[in-house]
Amino acid sequence: MTRSVQALAYARPSALEPAGSGRLLGLETSGGLTPRGAEARPRFFSGFVTSPQVAARGLLAVADVAAARYHQRIRPGSLDPVVTGNGDRLRFESFSGCGGVYARLDVLSAGLDGSETGHGTTNVDVNNPLREALSRLTGDDPLHLRVGPEELAVTTLDGPVVEKKVPLPDRWLRGFAEAQVSSAGFDLRAELSGAEAVRFLRSLPRSQARGRGPLWVVQSGRTLRPTTRPVAGAVCLAGPERLVALGRVLRHATALRVYGPVPDGTPAPSAWEVVLPGMRLTLTLSPDPARGFSGEGGVLEALATEEAAQDAELVSVLLAWEPRIDPADLAEQSGLSVDRVRAALTRLGTAGRVGYDVADAAYFHRELPYDAVRAERHNPRLLSARTLLAEGAVALDGVLASVASGERRYQVRESEGGRLSCTCSWWAEYRGRRGPCKHALAVRMARRGTVPGAPAGAPADRAAGAATVVDAAGAA
Repeated sequence: MTRSVQALAYARPSALEPAGSGRLLGLETSGGLTPRGAEARPRFFSGFVTSPQVAARGLLAVADVAAARYHQRIRPGSLDPVVTGNGDRLRFESFSGCGGVYARLDVLSAGLDGSETGHGTTNVDVNNPLREALSRLTGDDPLHLRVGPEELAVTTLDGPVVEKKVPLPDRWLRGFAEAQVSSAGFDLRAELSGAEAVRFLRSLPRSQARGRGPLWVVQSGRTLRPTTRPVAGAVCLAGPERLVALGRVLRHATALRVYGPVPDGTPAPSAWEVVLPGMRLTLTLSPDPARGFSGEGGVLEALATEEAAQDAELVSVLLAWEPRIDPADLAEQSGLSVDRVRAALTRLGTAGRVGYDVADAAYFHRELPYDAVRAERHNPRLLSARTLLAEGAVALDGVLASVASGERRYQVRESEGGRLSCTCSWWAEYRGRRGPCKHALAVRMARRGTVPGAPAGAPADRAAGAATVVDAAGAA
């Protein structure tokens, strides 16, 4: 698994020092991006959380997901949650090692008591010392939390525990982007009280029976009932054991909200949000325990268009670390249509610059240490489509197109709504549910005049005549 590694340089070690009647944890940082631009030593937050035990258990839940592999449990997970300061809240995010579960703890303004929350993003390693410190917290223990763009520290009455930044897997970047695209199509499907949430979650089977389809649930009165088929309003729950991390916070839950797309008869992703005092913990599940978000293909259309790349450059200038991004406002400011703004946000998501919050039904601004061009290099279908385009394998004929791939030629048809279908086995199996196949993607790029061999948005004079190179990571 390819990882991003950044060199860190600190002016001095972090220290815990006396300050008035208490103690101050001075956490040194090594640079980060803020609304004022790059800063050598920015500060996110210094203060207390209003519900220490809830926050501790929520952080442990996010760490549980980061450490877990719910499918093929051979190797441990990456153990590196991400934290973002959004001005009025702190967001802690992680992915499971298998890439099929996305976790986020939102510590809202009501859950913070201290200085104004700053802006920026970093990732931290939650190892055993930090987990032990969080586990020891009781209802009376104060939790002083200070977050900077390069480190996270938690201090209790026993002393400090400091965690240093660790590498972030490229697969997480793709997962962040795909989870955002999926979540943007969710609606609220069910809501339970805290007591009903506890009863329902504790009644779930510990695993999904082999050979059987995913579990579906639908609201029935004050609770959720299982159903064998996706009736109206139903939500897919593939791999119920993947909700185990919610058990960390159930005793503090005030409500459970369930989100999902309109059911179409096929397995689908879903989001499960536990409402807590001043906080929200959300787990988003992929459509199948054996299927990670990184291969869903929802971002491919945006990556393949030069228009979206150019629009993304414009929209990125207008982002201001908002906890809620309104596409309509961005459309008014940029002069673009709302649809083009949404495509630009999807493109920015591939660089880790935006996420999606189902509770707010809104995008939010974050900054991960990636760029969209790097994301393209690790997307096999996109690389294959560019190769087909560079080899002259695409022939256009009105609404029809043919693509020569290997020893076969595939027919790609465009519907009145602009959707592309293909005669290949990928399309026959998924029918577009996991994004376009490489043949349809190559046709889309050909119709839009994408320069062969160049990342979307690359200047034509630099890309003309360039050979298409497929690295080992994208050859599959």
